[in-house]
Formats: sequence, C-alpha cells, structure tokens
Amino acid sequence: MSSLGPLFATNDRTTVQGDLNVIVNVTNHSWVDVPVDASPIIANPEEPRRANATLVMLARNSDLEGVVQSVRSMEDRFNRKYGYPWVILNEEPFTAEFIQRITTLTDNPIEFGLIPSEHWYQPDWIDEDLAAEGRRKMEAQRIIYAGSVPYRNMCRFNSGFFFQHELLQPYQYYWRVEPDVNFFCDLDYDPFLFMQDNDKVYSFTISLYEWEPTIPTLWSAVKEFMHKYPHYIAENNSMEFLSDDGGHSYNLCHFWSNFEIADMDFWRSEAYTKFFDYLESKGGFYYERWGDAPVHSIAASLFARKDQVHFFNDVSAGSLDGTVLVLPEAGIEAARGDRGYQLVEP
Repeated sequence: MSSLGPLFATNDRTTVQGDLNVIVNVTNHSWVDVPVDASPIIANPEEPRRANATLVMLARNSDLEGVVQSVRSMEDRFNRKYGYPWVILNEEPFTAEFIQRITTLTDNPIEFGLIPSEHWYQPDWIDEDLAAEGRRKMEAQRIIYAGSVPYRNMCRFNSGFFFQHELLQPYQYYWRVEPDVNFFCDLDYDPFLFMQDNDKVYSFTISLYEWEPTIPTLWSAVKEFMHKYPHYIAENNSMEFLSDDGGHSYNLCHFWSNFEIADMDFWRSEAYTKFFDYLESKGGFYYERWGDAPVHSIAASLFARKDQVHFFNDVSAGSLDGTVLVLPEAGIEAARGDRGYQLVEP
C-alpha cells in the first residue's frame, strides 16, 4: 500500500500534489527510462482456459459496503465472464451478515479467511519504546498513518505473509482488490492468462514516489542484502527504475501495490523469502513505516528480469468516494460515460 497523501488526477493522467508529498507526473514518471512490455493485448473473451488464480481482498467487517461495491464492480466489468474465485481475509472473524451479503453478489466461489495472529500483530521482539518514539517523530512531521500500528501490521502482512495464508496455497496468481473500488471499463481479456503465457511475475498500473521519512533505512538494508546475497539479483534487472546512480541511493520510485496482479510463486521463492526475512529482522516495518509498495517494487525490480514486469496501461479503476485513479487512454474511451477524472488518495 502506498503512503502517498492526496493527489489529483485528470484524464490527461497528470497528478498534482496534496499538502504532504512531492509532485508526481504519472505519465512521464512511469517507467520512462526502463524498457517494459506495455504492448496492446488482443482480447479473446471466448478463451476456454483459466489460469490458477484468485482475486484477493483484505477487509474488515466495517468495510462491508465498500466490499460490496468492489465485488459488484469487479464481477460486472471482468469476473462474470471469467469466473475466478475470491479470497477475502480479515484479522478478525467475519460476521454472518458480512458473509451472507458478499456471497449473494456472485455465483463464483468466495472463501473467507482469518489471518493468523503471528502474521498480523506486531512481533514481541519489537522494542515498543523505540517503535513508539518513531511513531511520535512521524506524527510531528504530519506523515500519513504516522501513529497507526494497524497500518504497519497491514504493510508487514502484505509484504511477507498474505501469500502464505492457507486459503491462497492452491493458487499461483492473484489480483489484489481493495474495498470501495470501482472499475470504470470492461476488461475483455484475461490478465491472468496474459501473465501466465508471457512469463510475467509482476504487473502494475501506476508508479509513484514513496515518502522518504517513512523508509529512511530501507535502502541501506537492501544494499546489505544485495552485498550478502548477490546471486539472487537477476540479470537484466530493473535497478535503473529504483536508482539514478547505479544503486548507491534509492530514488523512491515504487509501483502502487493497491492494484497489482502478480505471481505468488515469485513471493514464495527462495530469493524473496530471504529478502523479506532480512527486512523483517531490521524491524523497519515498526520502527519506521516501511510499506509493502516499496518492498514489492524493490523485489520485483531486483529479482525479476525487466521483461517479467508488465505495465497494464489499459485498466481503469478508482474509488467511489473520489479517491484513486488509473484512467489510461484506452480506458477513457471505454468508460461507458463514467467520470473522466477522480481524486487520488492511495
């Protein structure tokens, strides 16, 4: 999940900063210097095959109406034609009302899972006094989610544990869906099959800057890991997306993880497992506010080849309350009269 504060996006895909962050031009900044496959995809809704994949959502019982919106929209725009199962996870048991409301929205399978406490809550070995001091310093800097431990729990879970959940073990690919999302355009091809058939391990729709005060020591930890485990770094990787000086410093670029389609076998790999464990040992998810977006982005850029990362520039999504936007050029024409701009707040 990105840490960025309010941004504004129009249908020319240019963003303007809110009061907390640097300006990011989505069009010009997204992989401008890094070759990446964003070629047109030929739609084939009659495709009889289906990938080993699922739609994944992290939600609380209080998110019920937002989950209803997202499931309805995803089913309408894509999944009613392709029939992929859903997995919805919560750190607390779902209520009977929640389960009943959601299961009536689709004929496709839906499973509801409880997140193991050890995968969600702050580990006992974290020095709470040190973590609390870090939160206070961030609050003084007016950093979004500065004082939130649950937000840090979520970032850590999405970084290293969601793909370990028992309900996700049968699957290889996932599409992350957030509550309160509206998909503006019909999607007439299967992105999971595209990923599978073209050996893609990670895909994104937008790239942004992370806020440096949330990750002051993350890149130092990454460099330590690269020095210790150089054999995990892929040939023809995307280091130039992450660094403007050959890896000496991090330029704060990251893929927006609220919308990602990826191969969980990549996260389950030895390289990523070692990487996450190394980051976990530093405590930065709690002493600072390391997000899953930079963690995923750094891993995909270092451990995968450039041609294994895909830019989906034809998927249009946003939220009903006016936050979060990806409106590609093709999507603008296909949006069936929906709004041409949205307020962005990752």
